[in-house]
Amino acid sequence: MLKIGDILMLEQKYSIHKEKFKCMVVELEPGSVYIDFPIHAETGKIAFLMDGTELNVTFSNEEQAVYVFDSEVLGKVKGRIPMIQLSLPHMDTFVKIQRRQYVRLDVTLDAALHPEHSEFSPFRALTEDISAGGASLRLLKGATIQSASQLYLWMALTLKSGEIHYLRLKSKVIRVTEKDHGNMLLHVQFLEPTKNDVQTLMRFIFEKQVDLKKKGLYV
Repeated sequence: MLKIGDILMLEQKYSIHKEKFKCMVVELEPGSVYIDFPIHAETGKIAFLMDGTELNVTFSNEEQAVYVFDSEVLGKVKGRIPMIQLSLPHMDTFVKIQRRQYVRLDVTLDAALHPEHSEFSPFRALTEDISAGGASLRLLKGATIQSASQLYLWMALTLKSGEIHYLRLKSKVIRVTEKDHGNMLLHVQFLEPTKNDVQTLMRFIFEKQVDLKKKGLYV
Protein backbone atom coordinates (compact mmCIF):
# COMPACT_ATOMS: atom_id res chain seq x y z
CA MET A 1 0.00 0.00 0.00
CA LEU A 2 2.80 2.39 0.93
CA LYS A 3 5.60 2.73 -1.63
CA ILE A 4 8.80 4.66 -2.32
CA GLY A 5 8.05 8.15 -3.59
CA ASP A 6 4.80 8.53 -1.69
CA ILE A 7 4.26 11.86 0.07
CA LEU A 8 3.50 11.73 3.79
CA MET A 9 2.03 14.39 6.05
CA LEU A 10 3.28 14.24 9.64
CA GLU A 11 1.71 15.72 12.74
CA GLN A 12 3.07 15.42 16.25
CA LYS A 13 0.52 13.64 18.42
CA TYR A 14 0.68 15.68 21.59
CA SER A 15 1.89 19.07 20.38
CA ILE A 16 -0.36 22.01 21.19
CA HIS A 17 0.74 23.77 17.99
CA LYS A 18 -0.75 21.16 15.59
CA GLU A 19 1.99 21.78 13.02
CA LYS A 20 2.12 19.66 9.86
CA PHE A 21 5.23 18.51 8.02
CA LYS A 22 5.62 17.14 4.51
CA CYS A 23 8.11 14.46 3.50
CA MET A 24 8.71 11.67 0.97
CA VAL A 25 9.21 7.93 1.40
CA VAL A 26 12.82 7.09 0.46
CA GLU A 27 13.13 3.47 1.59
CA LEU A 28 10.94 0.77 3.09
CA GLU A 29 11.66 -2.32 5.13
CA PRO A 30 9.52 -4.47 7.44
CA GLY A 31 8.55 -2.37 10.45
CA SER A 32 10.23 0.83 9.20
CA VAL A 33 9.75 3.60 6.66
CA TYR A 34 12.63 5.93 5.81
CA ILE A 35 11.84 9.52 4.85
CA ASP A 36 13.79 12.56 3.74
CA PHE A 37 13.98 15.42 6.23
CA PRO A 38 10.44 16.81 6.58
CA ILE A 39 9.50 20.35 5.59
CA HIS A 40 7.18 22.54 7.64
CA ALA A 41 3.94 22.79 5.62
CA GLU A 42 3.54 26.54 6.25
CA THR A 43 7.05 27.98 6.61
CA GLY A 44 8.88 25.67 4.18
CA LYS A 45 11.70 25.25 6.68
CA ILE A 46 13.34 21.91 7.46
CA ALA A 47 11.96 20.32 10.64
CA PHE A 48 14.14 18.44 13.11
CA LEU A 49 12.13 15.78 14.92
CA MET A 50 13.49 14.34 18.14
CA ASP A 51 13.93 10.58 18.52
CA GLY A 52 10.89 9.12 20.21
CA THR A 53 8.50 11.75 18.85
CA GLU A 54 5.07 10.15 18.33
CA LEU A 55 3.35 11.03 15.08
CA ASN A 56 0.13 10.77 13.13
CA VAL A 57 1.04 9.97 9.52
CA THR A 58 -1.38 10.64 6.64
CA PHE A 59 -0.98 9.56 3.01
CA SER A 60 -3.09 8.75 -0.05
CA ASN A 61 -2.71 5.84 -2.45
CA GLU A 62 -3.13 5.68 -6.23
CA GLU A 63 -6.92 5.50 -5.86
CA GLN A 64 -6.78 8.73 -3.81
CA ALA A 65 -8.00 6.94 -0.70
CA VAL A 66 -6.60 8.61 2.42
CA TYR A 67 -5.12 6.60 5.29
CA VAL A 68 -3.76 7.46 8.75
CA PHE A 69 -1.45 5.44 10.97
CA ASP A 70 0.48 5.89 14.21
CA SER A 71 4.27 6.14 14.05
CA GLU A 72 7.34 7.11 16.04
CA VAL A 73 10.71 8.65 15.15
CA LEU A 74 13.29 5.88 15.58
CA GLY A 75 16.39 7.85 14.60
CA LYS A 76 18.41 9.58 11.89
CA VAL A 77 20.34 7.68 9.22
CA LYS A 78 23.47 9.07 7.56
CA GLY A 79 24.17 8.30 3.93
CA ARG A 80 24.07 9.70 0.43
CA ILE A 81 20.61 11.00 1.31
CA PRO A 82 20.15 11.89 5.01
CA MET A 83 17.05 10.08 6.22
CA ILE A 84 14.82 9.72 9.25
CA GLN A 85 13.63 6.28 10.27
CA LEU A 86 10.00 5.99 11.38
CA SER A 87 8.23 2.96 12.79
CA LEU A 88 5.78 1.37 10.36
CA PRO A 89 2.91 -0.61 11.88
CA HIS A 90 1.15 -3.41 10.03
CA MET A 91 -1.18 -2.09 7.33
CA ASP A 92 -4.14 -3.74 9.07
CA THR A 93 -3.90 -0.95 11.66
CA PHE A 94 -4.16 1.81 9.03
CA VAL A 95 -7.41 3.78 9.31
CA LYS A 96 -9.11 4.88 6.11
CA ILE A 97 -10.61 8.35 6.38
CA GLN A 98 -13.29 9.99 4.28
CA ARG A 99 -12.44 13.23 2.51
CA ARG A 100 -15.87 14.66 1.78
CA GLN A 101 -17.42 14.18 5.18
CA TYR A 102 -16.34 13.58 8.72
CA VAL A 103 -15.91 9.98 9.79
CA ARG A 104 -18.78 8.86 12.02
CA LEU A 105 -18.10 6.52 14.92
CA ASP A 106 -20.62 4.41 16.82
CA VAL A 107 -19.81 5.08 20.45
CA THR A 108 -21.73 5.50 23.70
CA LEU A 109 -20.76 8.58 25.70
CA ASP A 110 -22.41 10.55 28.46
CA ALA A 111 -23.63 13.93 27.25
CA ALA A 112 -25.68 16.81 28.59
CA LEU A 113 -28.06 18.97 26.57
CA HIS A 114 -28.67 22.58 27.53
CA PRO A 115 -31.05 25.01 25.80
CA GLU A 116 -29.77 28.04 23.92
CA HIS A 117 -32.24 30.17 25.88
CA SER A 118 -34.89 28.47 28.04
CA GLU A 119 -36.81 26.26 25.61
CA PHE A 120 -36.40 23.17 27.82
CA SER A 121 -34.79 22.07 31.05
CA PRO A 122 -31.23 20.66 30.76
CA PHE A 123 -31.04 16.87 30.69
CA ARG A 124 -28.65 13.98 30.14
CA ALA A 125 -28.41 11.77 27.07
CA LEU A 126 -26.21 9.05 25.59
CA THR A 127 -24.54 9.33 22.20
CA GLU A 128 -25.41 6.77 19.52
CA ASP A 129 -22.63 8.01 17.26
CA ILE A 130 -20.44 11.09 16.84
CA SER A 131 -18.35 12.80 14.18
CA ALA A 132 -16.47 16.09 14.08
CA GLY A 133 -19.56 17.59 12.46
CA GLY A 134 -22.42 16.30 14.56
CA ALA A 135 -23.87 13.54 16.70
CA SER A 136 -26.87 11.30 17.26
CA LEU A 137 -28.14 10.95 20.82
CA ARG A 138 -30.48 8.54 22.53
CA LEU A 139 -32.97 10.51 24.57
CA LEU A 140 -33.68 9.09 27.99
CA LYS A 141 -37.27 8.46 28.96
CA GLY A 142 -39.13 11.63 29.82
CA ALA A 143 -36.82 13.91 27.83
CA THR A 144 -38.52 16.19 25.35
CA ILE A 145 -37.11 18.72 22.92
CA GLN A 146 -38.49 21.01 20.26
CA SER A 147 -37.65 20.12 16.69
CA ALA A 148 -35.43 22.54 14.73
CA SER A 149 -34.25 24.29 17.90
CA GLN A 150 -30.66 25.05 18.83
CA LEU A 151 -28.91 23.84 21.95
CA TYR A 152 -25.54 23.29 23.60
CA LEU A 153 -24.11 19.78 23.76
CA TRP A 154 -21.64 19.11 26.57
CA MET A 155 -19.25 16.14 26.41
CA ALA A 156 -16.01 15.06 28.06
CA LEU A 157 -13.57 13.20 25.79
CA THR A 158 -10.60 11.30 27.22
CA LEU A 159 -7.66 10.80 24.86
CA LYS A 160 -5.02 8.08 25.09
CA SER A 161 -2.57 10.62 26.48
CA GLY A 162 -4.80 10.92 29.54
CA GLU A 163 -5.94 14.42 28.59
CA ILE A 164 -9.61 15.14 29.25
CA HIS A 165 -11.24 17.69 26.95
CA TYR A 166 -14.53 19.27 27.99
CA LEU A 167 -16.47 20.34 24.91
CA ARG A 168 -19.38 22.78 24.77
CA LEU A 169 -20.72 22.56 21.24
CA LYS A 170 -23.45 24.84 19.94
CA SER A 171 -25.68 22.57 17.90
CA LYS A 172 -28.71 22.62 15.63
CA VAL A 173 -31.38 19.96 15.86
CA ILE A 174 -31.64 18.33 12.43
CA ARG A 175 -34.37 15.82 13.22
CA VAL A 176 -35.82 13.58 15.90
CA THR A 177 -36.58 9.99 14.90
CA GLU A 178 -38.17 7.04 16.67
CA LYS A 179 -35.68 4.24 17.34
CA ASP A 180 -37.18 1.17 18.99
CA HIS A 181 -39.57 0.50 21.86
CA GLY A 182 -40.67 4.11 21.62
CA ASN A 183 -37.20 5.51 22.30
CA MET A 184 -36.23 8.65 20.42
CA LEU A 185 -33.01 9.50 18.60
CA LEU A 186 -31.91 13.13 18.34
CA HIS A 187 -29.68 14.14 15.42
CA VAL A 188 -27.70 17.38 15.78
CA GLN A 189 -25.23 19.31 13.66
CA PHE A 190 -22.44 21.28 15.31
CA LEU A 191 -22.57 24.99 14.47
CA GLU A 192 -19.18 26.62 13.85
CA PRO A 193 -17.12 24.41 16.19
CA THR A 194 -13.69 25.81 17.01
CA LYS A 195 -10.61 24.39 15.30
CA ASN A 196 -9.50 22.88 18.62
CA ASP A 197 -12.90 21.22 19.11
CA VAL A 198 -12.78 19.67 15.62
CA GLN A 199 -9.21 18.44 16.15
CA THR A 200 -10.11 16.95 19.53
CA LEU A 201 -13.12 15.14 18.07
CA MET A 202 -11.12 13.81 15.11
CA ARG A 203 -8.30 12.68 17.39
CA PHE A 204 -10.71 10.90 19.74
CA ILE A 205 -12.45 9.15 16.82
CA PHE A 206 -9.13 8.15 15.23
CA GLU A 207 -7.85 6.64 18.47
CA LYS A 208 -11.07 4.67 18.93
CA GLN A 209 -10.87 3.39 15.33
CA VAL A 210 -7.30 2.22 15.88
CA ASP A 211 -8.38 0.35 19.04
CA LEU A 212 -11.28 -1.28 17.19
CA LYS A 213 -9.07 -2.29 14.28
CA LYS A 214 -6.62 -3.94 16.66
CA LYS A 215 -9.56 -5.93 18.06
CA GLY A 216 -10.80 -6.76 14.56
CA LEU A 217 -14.04 -4.85 15.11
CA TYR A 218 -13.59 -2.00 12.61
CA VAL A 219 -13.30 -2.17 8.81
